[in-house]
Amino acid sequence: MNPWLEAFGWLGSILVVWSLTQARVLRFRWLNFVGAVIATAYNGIIGIWPFFAMNLAIALIDAYWLWRLHRTRHDEATYAVVEVAPDDGYLLHVLRTYAADIARFAPAFTAAPGPGERRSAFLVQRADETVGVVEVADGGGGIGVVVLDWVTRRFRDFTPGEFVYRRSGVFAAKGFTRLLVDPSIVADPAYLTRVGFASETHGWSRAVPPHSP
Repeated sequence: MNPWLEAFGWLGSILVVWSLTQARVLRFRWLNFVGAVIATAYNGIIGIWPFFAMNLAIALIDAYWLWRLHRTRHDEATYAVVEVAPDDGYLLHVLRTYAADIARFAPAFTAAPGPGERRSAFLVQRADETVGVVEVADGGGGIGVVVLDWVTRRFRDFTPGEFVYRRSGVFAAKGFTRLLVDPSIVADPAYLTRVGFASETHGWSRAVPPHSP
């Protein structure tokens, strides 16, 4: 057999196996899709039709889910934002469960607000699954400080936190006129720009439009 053709077949197999190690749903689908397409072509060339049909079916299934995931990634009908109290039992459970992962992105964050600190907390839900948490502290003078904007690993290729910022009326109703991102947060500049923040000397900020009744 042509060694280049055999290497091509091995590449498809490696990508399919590698995809199974991925926690991120979008990365899993893309790696699995590419691997299945390569495996489909390889099995078609050498005439192994049962494996050709199987990998073609896998590629078509992956293509469907990739289309669906990309179509709904900015869809408010897919994600719901639920405001909860900062000391809500379920919120604290989520924060404790993912404490190590959260610490990678917001090292200074603590689940319990400090003495006299006022916070607003939001869960981002995809059906019955919690996929993100956003917490904003009252910095005084109409300033809200984003102390946490975290997404679970499965949905880290998406930006579910954007649905919190779309609800500007929630922040305006709390008296905020501007949101700032805490410098301790490891933030993605592209994501912050997409949700309305602008880079400034000491970080990122976003104006909060006045609340309309």
